[in-house]
Amino acid sequence: MAIHVALNHITHYTYDRLVNLAPHVVRLRPAPHSRTKVLSYSQRIEPAEHFINWQQDPFANYQARLVFPKPMREFKVTVDLVVEMAVYNPFDFFLEPYAEAVPFAYPDALKAELAPYMVLGELSPKLNAYLGRARTLLAKGDMRTIDFLVALNQQLQQDIAYTIRLEPGVQTPEETLTKASGSCRDTGWLLVQMLRHVGMAARFVSGYLIQLTPDVKAVDGPSGPEADFTDLHAWCEVFLPGAGWIGLDPTSGLLAGEGHIPLACTPQPSSAAPIDGALDECEVSFEHHMQVTRIYESPRVTKPYTDDQWAAINALGEQVDADLVQSDVRLTMGGEPTFVATRDRDAAEWNTDALGPTKRNYATELLHRLRQAYGSGGFMHLGQGKWYPGEQLPRWAFSLFWRADGQTIWHNPALFADEREPAQYTDADAQRFIQTLARKLGLSTQHITPGYEDTWYYLWRERKLPVNVDPFDAKLSDELERIRLRRVFSQGLEKTVGYVLPLQAHAASNGQSKGVRTGAATTQWSTGPWFFRDERMYLIPGDSPMGYRLPLDSLPWVTASDYPYHIEQDPSAPRDALPEGTAFRHQYAPHQVGGGFAEGGVVSMQGSEYGWHLDGSGNPESDTPVWQGDPAGLGVAGAAPAQPMSARYPQRGESAAWLTRTALCVEARDPQRANGPKAESTLGGKSSHLYVFMPPLQRLEDYLDLLAAIEATADKLGVKVVLEGYAPPRDPRLKMLQVTPDPGVIEVNIHPAHNWGELVEHTEFLYDAAHQIHLCAEKFMTDGRHTGTGGGNHFVLGGATPADSPFLRKPELLASLIAYWHNHPSLSYLFSGLFIGPTSQAPRVDEARNDQLYELEIALNQIEINRQVYGADMPPWMVDRTLRNILVDVTGNTHRSEFCIDKLFSPDGPTGRLGLLELRAFEMPPMPA
Repeated sequence: MAIHVALNHITHYTYDRLVNLAPHVVRLRPAPHSRTKVLSYSQRIEPAEHFINWQQDPFANYQARLVFPKPMREFKVTVDLVVEMAVYNPFDFFLEPYAEAVPFAYPDALKAELAPYMVLGELSPKLNAYLGRARTLLAKGDMRTIDFLVALNQQLQQDIAYTIRLEPGVQTPEETLTKASGSCRDTGWLLVQMLRHVGMAARFVSGYLIQLTPDVKAVDGPSGPEADFTDLHAWCEVFLPGAGWIGLDPTSGLLAGEGHIPLACTPQPSSAAPIDGALDECEVSFEHHMQVTRIYESPRVTKPYTDDQWAAINALGEQVDADLVQSDVRLTMGGEPTFVATRDRDAAEWNTDALGPTKRNYATELLHRLRQAYGSGGFMHLGQGKWYPGEQLPRWAFSLFWRADGQTIWHNPALFADEREPAQYTDADAQRFIQTLARKLGLSTQHITPGYEDTWYYLWRERKLPVNVDPFDAKLSDELERIRLRRVFSQGLEKTVGYVLPLQAHAASNGQSKGVRTGAATTQWSTGPWFFRDERMYLIPGDSPMGYRLPLDSLPWVTASDYPYHIEQDPSAPRDALPEGTAFRHQYAPHQVGGGFAEGGVVSMQGSEYGWHLDGSGNPESDTPVWQGDPAGLGVAGAAPAQPMSARYPQRGESAAWLTRTALCVEARDPQRANGPKAESTLGGKSSHLYVFMPPLQRLEDYLDLLAAIEATADKLGVKVVLEGYAPPRDPRLKMLQVTPDPGVIEVNIHPAHNWGELVEHTEFLYDAAHQIHLCAEKFMTDGRHTGTGGGNHFVLGGATPADSPFLRKPELLASLIAYWHNHPSLSYLFSGLFIGPTSQAPRVDEARNDQLYELEIALNQIEINRQVYGADMPPWMVDRTLRNILVDVTGNTHRSEFCIDKLFSPDGPTGRLGLLELRAFEMPPMPA
């Protein structure tokens, strides 16, 4: 991925009379040790009548000695140079063990060889004082050599202002420090002297500096030149045992890179002048011209296509779009690009670990940027992500949901808590929130139940510890268990973890709610008590959110036939339009006179959100709703309506089918718990946010209704919340994108694009948003080569709904793709990443069992037969059942396959019936085109 550039350098002297020139020395040929590859070089001297002798000086620099036999009116040197600007890592070197830290001493033999580069200049007062910081660093005795050099180099860059100086010669270090400014040759010589005075061999370097406009501007720090640029430059090189000469550029504060092309490296600046010689006395006019031109650019990560190539690709994309529309294909395309942080690339979370101390913060920032672009009226949700064997806890998953019709779901985004910001919510805030929410829903607060850590379990766990350890520092080999015990014993077993509100949604048959305040929506809510043998509700021991640790097995027994199984709607089932977004919000807004509901509803009075006792005995400060009558027959003020059986205690052996078995939870929790035990032990205890755990709900309308009540509660109390728990049911009326962790990366499941223009826009915006927060989609191998981030990074094809998926409408299309890919193996390797074959992330169908191809032939034949039998009405599940056990890897894993149909139309669950085909052999690009 190199760029070839041509450098043209003209130095032209014109004299007012004929003059004689003494022998001249020209040092304008790259030095032999230049790390930048020189592809071609030419030097032309005018006038043509001259003698030239190429030689090397005592320091191995190339120099041309010129002799001019006749007087002349002009002298011109033209240099044409072509170099390969291939990026290299200036830190890619090793040091001898004795030189890894400063101060160090050169061995005697090496010191003798470096003698010319250790000659000290005058230690003037300002130079002596300025060396104070360097001496302080050296006195520590444990500083890495490279860190010391970087600090010294950056110190000069910050303290000495760069200026263009046309006067000949080089300033002394005293002059440069006095003026606090100088040209590149002045700061370069100052650094040489500083290094020598601290015992390091250093030399002065004169050379070319080539700076190219970057393909991608830096987010912070210098972004480089606005146009390609070249000039003569000067810097310093220091000799490090084991590494050799290493370039330091105090003008920029950086190490010398591929743009630094040395011409002459000498102990003294006077020996490195580009052109050196004497002539007769005369008047001289001087012209200087330098230009750099790109003559070849290979495709690279940051610029894979030229402008013309990208225009052609765009035109082809539009043409394919037109063909797809004409053929009624209804194709959508999404992807799973993965990103890593540009900072701290060696950290485990960006190489092997799924979780880490910073990964969640990056994901949060990225989700906020995506919300502003795509889901400004939507809501953010923190749910449970992937959970692989060997992992003690499931990973987190940040989701962004918004309505497909564009209407607002969550009106005030300021009520979403940012886990990166400090907060100090307590269990009292959680109790206040859940009580207010229950009243918003028109439910009694008497069934709200506090949850506690299991006292008996932790007392038993403490008794099992060795006698010579402290429960607060159990020294267990399981780090997660060790941190958990310390957390539980630190907070105390008597502390309330959070609060539970048993909650169940019911759809009103006539579209109106009875006994609850739901207004225009069709949801009515009910609650009821939970009964336990113990007087407390003890949570299942663990580290997950409270909602995943509820002791549901301890609830009263119910027969399998009576159990209220959670059955989500099929994603392909037709839906009515959602209620207006404002309808959900208005039903939980403060009501005015006449705002009550019949049949046991809340009676609302002017200036209050709930009705009070009509005889005036109510206390408005209590914010407690009063129901017309007592529909439950409990004789309890404020009892929940329309649930007469909810509070009855079940008899022994009786199936308690009437009990509510789903619940909403609210708890105050440290966000660092989700980043793994290392993050919690080092960064935990500094913040506590309010988390609202959403219960599982079967209908999207119920979920949106509950969200409206939660937002109204947060707004009323002035608190910020994090929504977690169960995500809304899969529904084509709701769009979604996700940001999740994977080993070494952050994975983004972007929402599908319906055409080429959308796909380009989604990709470019996502990659730019990631770039702005220091994420990128590329990694580097140990030899510096670019490689993909891995961890997903695949393409996904499908339709806007399962019914629109081209692979379900015309299964022969999928069969054709599979057969074509099998018969053209080069395609598998052309589009795949670094790893291929049976052990890769996307093995081919013929890289599994030996009899796989025979079975594939039978399966494709069955698809053809069934299409003839059923025509357009072929059941979509037949595609899945036909190919499910063939598109697998050698272990039978359906996910690790070149063509993955896990989400096509599996009868196992609604998340598998999305009409999607995942092409795992394709990788998302490291950069948008």
